[in-house]
Order: sequence, then C-alpha cells, then structure tokens
Amino acid sequence: MIITDTHTHLYSEAFDDDRAEMINRAIEQGVTRFFIPAIDSTYTEAMLQLEKDYPENMFLMMGLHPTHVKENYIDELNHIEHMLATHKFYAVGEIGIDLYWDKSTLKIQKTAFKHQIQLAKQYKLPIVIHCRDAFDEVFEVLESEKGDDLFGIFHCFTGSLEQAHQAISYNMKLGIGGVSTFKNGKIDQFLNQIDLSEIVLETDAPYLAPVPFRGKRNESSYIIKVLEKLSYIYNVSLEHVAQRTTANSKAIFKV
Repeated sequence: MIITDTHTHLYSEAFDDDRAEMINRAIEQGVTRFFIPAIDSTYTEAMLQLEKDYPENMFLMMGLHPTHVKENYIDELNHIEHMLATHKFYAVGEIGIDLYWDKSTLKIQKTAFKHQIQLAKQYKLPIVIHCRDAFDEVFEVLESEKGDDLFGIFHCFTGSLEQAHQAISYNMKLGIGGVSTFKNGKIDQFLNQIDLSEIVLETDAPYLAPVPFRGKRNESSYIIKVLEKLSYIYNVSLEHVAQRTTANSKAIFKV
C-alpha cells in the first residue's frame, strides 16, 4: 500500500532532533511519497538537503508562503524565479492568501499569488494553495487566472460544500488532512458528497495533527489516521483510499 503525503514541512525546526527517525516511521507505515512545500528562501537549503538525503521519496515545491509576503517580497519572487530556472520542482507552492495573521498585506499577497500562478503556468506546474480566512479573495484571483493551464491542490481545505465545488471547478484537488478527524472540523459532514477522485491526502506536518494526536506535533506517519477517517467516510477499504489518492497525486504532480 503506497501512501502519499502531498504536504509536509519535513525541514521544519520541529523535527531537528529526530528528523531521520520520524521520516523512517512514516516510510515503515507505507508513506513513501512526500511532497515538500516551500515557505521562503531561508528554507531552500534545508529542502534541497532533504531531497539529497531521500532522492526516491522527496518531491520539492518552490514558492512564497502568503504569511511571508513582506517588504522584501520582490527579492523572494526573484529567488523563486531563479530556483525554478535552475532546479527541478514538482509544484509552485505553497502560495495563496492568508488574512488570519495580517490583513494589511492583502494587496501584495494578491500580487505575489498572481505572479506565482503565472510562473507555474510558464513551467507547466501545478499550484498548491494556502487559504486562511480568504476564500473570496483566493477565488477572485483564481477566476482571473482560470484555464486549462491552471491546476493543482487546495491545501488544507476547510471550506463548505459549495466552496469545495468552486475549488474543484478551477481544476483543484482538495487536500484533506487532520481537520477531517476533528469533532468541529465540519468537512467530514459532506466529504462523501465529493468524489474520491477529487481528494489527496496530506498532513501539513508539524501542524494540524489528527485525533488522537491533536495539539501535539504532527508527523507524516500520522496520515494513517486521515486514511482511516476517509475509509470510514467513503465506506471503502484503506487500500482503496490509498490507491485512489496516490493516483490523484500522480495526476497532479506528474510523478
């Protein structure tokens, strides 16, 4: 059973004390494909080291996280352009809009988001979207960029059924993780109305650990709890969920 974690920050400082052991725990559970989103240029070297250490398992993205869109965002975008031109990446991400932490940067967040979408189109890559308290703003940008060359994953999807259908209409798969196991997560109430062909699994480790680890450090091996939840929601086997969601990830990332 091959399981794909489509979103995991394995370079995070949270794993500095036991990174190898944590990754091996996941691999032993069948999690053999790890897609690594970028945050900003300060993490690039750590990401490249992960790829060097686990060349068969690690698939890197390049991008500027919306909460890191600051005064130096032009320099960060230049770094992304340089990296995309000189190294193999499998997506542009994670990118998007976050209005939970700072609404004052909305204008430059939108600018950075659109620019990175256009870079993804240039390189024929998927995008991986971060959206927090910003569905309307994200959909506005996606509407302006929609087309056959726009596709990817709506990471950590926590919206409504209507918003799920809207995201899917822009050629986005829904990234489902630990929130699906929360009592107040809500998405588990309608997920079975979304075809499994539109779903990919993720952890967002070290964040958003699933029940029964909620509130603790998340890690990629915990994706098993998400797999079990989706097996219950869709009333299919664990193997079927793993096979289908891994196939979906291959369709998006082309690997």
